[in-house]
Amino acid sequence: MTTPLEPLEARLQALEDKEAIRTLIARYGPLADRGDAEGVAQLWSEDGSYAIAGFGEARGRAEIASFITGATHKQLMADGCGHIMGPVAIELKGDIATARGHSMVIRWTGSSFEVARMAANCWHLKRLPEGWRVTHRDNAQLKGEDAARALFAGV
Repeated sequence: MTTPLEPLEARLQALEDKEAIRTLIARYGPLADRGDAEGVAQLWSEDGSYAIAGFGEARGRAEIASFITGATHKQLMADGCGHIMGPVAIELKGDIATARGHSMVIRWTGSSFEVARMAANCWHLKRLPEGWRVTHRDNAQLKGEDAARALFAGV
């Protein structure tokens, strides 16, 4: 027997899930900007992956952390940078989710800030016992190529 509260409970759960996912994605930028490689890696599942067009794909938390400890990211931090995650559109299907949106890396040039990277992102997530975690993230620069725009399919 269903009760009138069941649809309300399902809607509330969906709102809570979407907020948890938005918070997880929003945490990425500040963690990356302070060089917290372990904190970034913990946003992913143990076997998660992160593909950055032009930089390759990291598989597992240790490799994902290496994006933050690597020379390219260290130079960004030395220059002065900010990773900005745009709002995401989230599609929930039970314990899995897809979030799509923009990200931007802003870099200090010594006299002003410039956009160093503007990208499309598709995040795949799963609810685990410890909460929502990224299972895969695709990131591709928006330089006029179809592959990057394809990450927005479904929005």
